Amino acid sequence: MALYTRVSGIVGLITLQNPPVNALSAAVRQGIVDKVETALSDPKVKSVVICGQNGIFCGGADIKEFGAQMTGPPLIPMIHAIEAANKPVVAAIEGSALGGGLELALGCHYRIAHSKARLGLPEVTLGLLPAAGGSQRLPRLIGVPAALNLITTGRHVTAAEALQLGIVDQVTDHNTVDAAVKFALSVAGQSLDARRISTYPCPRPSDLDALFEEVMQKVRQSARGAIAPVACVQAVRAAATLPYTQGMERERELMATLFTSGQARALQYIFFAQRAVGRWRMPSGASWDTSKPRPINKAAVIGLGTMGRGIAVALAQTGLSVVAVETQEKQLMEAKQAVSSMLERGAKRRGVAPALDRISYSQNIQAVADVDLVIEAVFEDMALKMEVFQQLSAFCKPGTLLCTNTSALDVDQLASETPNPELVVGMHFFAPAHVMKLLEVVYGPRSSPQAVATAMQLGKKMGKASVAVGNCRGFVGNRMLRLYVEQASFLLEEGATPELVDRALEEFGFPMGVFRMSDLSGLDVGWRTRKRDGLVESGEASGQSARIRKGYRYSPIGDLICEQGRFGQKTGRGWYQYDKPGGRVARSDPWLHSFLEQYRARHGLVARSIDHQEVLERCLYALINEGFRILEDGIAAGPEDIDVIYVFGYGWPRHRGGPMFYASTVGLAKVLERLEHYHQVHPDVPYLQPCGLLRRLVASGSPPVHRWREVINKLHSQL
Repeated sequence: MALYTRVSGIVGLITLQNPPVNALSAAVRQGIVDKVETALSDPKVKSVVICGQNGIFCGGADIKEFGAQMTGPPLIPMIHAIEAANKPVVAAIEGSALGGGLELALGCHYRIAHSKARLGLPEVTLGLLPAAGGSQRLPRLIGVPAALNLITTGRHVTAAEALQLGIVDQVTDHNTVDAAVKFALSVAGQSLDARRISTYPCPRPSDLDALFEEVMQKVRQSARGAIAPVACVQAVRAAATLPYTQGMERERELMATLFTSGQARALQYIFFAQRAVGRWRMPSGASWDTSKPRPINKAAVIGLGTMGRGIAVALAQTGLSVVAVETQEKQLMEAKQAVSSMLERGAKRRGVAPALDRISYSQNIQAVADVDLVIEAVFEDMALKMEVFQQLSAFCKPGTLLCTNTSALDVDQLASETPNPELVVGMHFFAPAHVMKLLEVVYGPRSSPQAVATAMQLGKKMGKASVAVGNCRGFVGNRMLRLYVEQASFLLEEGATPELVDRALEEFGFPMGVFRMSDLSGLDVGWRTRKRDGLVESGEASGQSARIRKGYRYSPIGDLICEQGRFGQKTGRGWYQYDKPGGRVARSDPWLHSFLEQYRARHGLVARSIDHQEVLERCLYALINEGFRILEDGIAAGPEDIDVIYVFGYGWPRHRGGPMFYASTVGLAKVLERLEHYHQVHPDVPYLQPCGLLRRLVASGSPPVHRWREVINKLHSQL
């Protein structure tokens, strides 16, 4: 799967052929080995160019081969043979050179990149490290600090940055292969002694030990328990302190440890899960491959609060014309300024011109008359949203898709306010909407497959991990989150502190524990919802009845905290205390601890010792059990949908693969047993009763997560 031709008389051109990204499969590696040998043995050929077909150099290793028996020539000797060649080998980099693709390019003597190409070593995001010499060659080429930054984060760099760092020798705006061939002609016959990166001494900063100590500390902190970033630091340290051959041996040892780790399996699962959610299917049978999306050229956003602003930015950055509507003049002026600065910052980061001219603003909802799609992002109030949908139905042209950014409200009820309910879907963004990667696309019972396909495709264009889900209270993410948060409150009643609960969750890998996250988002948000649901009772009643709502256990602690005006960071007090309103550094609050003691005394509760294991089991297993109910109800099509939602929208640690994958690694029988235990201890918490689907999976021998759909489909066919 590599094509060989001779061009310009003396240049051997090797083209990798393995669509879509020319991954280094066994056949491609064999093709490279054979064609390099052909070029080097041809006396007419004085230099060689390696490129990829269809404008992509090489996307790296073929991840589908990871779980299988390795066949074909190994990558490392192949790259060594290219580097050892006695004729100049030039990499012509178009599109992308990622992972093994960049390692292949580093084995070449020269690298020419197109100005729009992107390069990187993203192995760390799959729980691995660059193990075909990338961790040893890159530090020798660009220095230890820069190599550490790229390898431990897996970030991609532009061709311009790659040139600045010294990864590539030349950048062109023209045909990259032509430029590489021209360059190859110019270096034919020249000595290659100074072009073999493995022979370079690694530049050693004078404070090498201090540098690695500082980097390791930062990496451990940001990795939150992930082992691959730590191994990446160790591999680069080997490059800086050992000869190349010994460094390669260390790279191999570290990779062997990572390759079979549970974390690598989890990260690779979530990689494939991202692809799987794009192949959505509705209960009606309509799916991604039978539903054609509608073209969208112009969109509108109604309501320019925090969410509306972020959505407008995300749409404009996608290249759409955007009409941004806000009826309040003061809010509109503030939004204009905020959106402009967000667009400018984003453009600067991406090295492009800001899309300021793509957004027009209006106070009049009639400005939506000629758009193809509207996203309503007004305050989370059903009556207000219903009014907006009635207005949109009056002013939009026929066929306009109407989307709501509600986080929990009934999409079908909103669709009922329109003459064409089939054109209504939910597009639940996560704040900040132009940054957060998740998008829940919510279909109601009357949403058309074309409307879902259009929203899914728009999400993809915005760079979102878009997941199609059914319509229910809270959809998938928030429906599960409610029980996770509620269990945390129950733990406070029973003797835990916010610090203990948060520490357990953060050590598990969440960026923030439940109480720190609550302080950040604002306690008043949930309080308002509970009031709307009739759960909040005024006054300080005591005894068990004060902690019962609709026959089930309820914790009013959050309501009582809010009654004190403690809404989190915005007021400088919440579950923690802060230096000032808007402060970010959470500190333990003696008032809160005293309040909890008084609360327990008033309700006759005796504090007991609670360990981290119980925190994790109570919070996570309640959330996971609801995930099984969501699968049972058909709200999500498969476990991958739930896991992508939680990894990309709720801070679930990627190296644990998402809640449903995590349940499979813990063992479904263990999850079932612990839920049965906690339900027995807390019979007034009905959602701790294990879900029927979980029981069925355990009875089926706890199949691996990729086979759950068989059990789910069988269950649905029997209903």
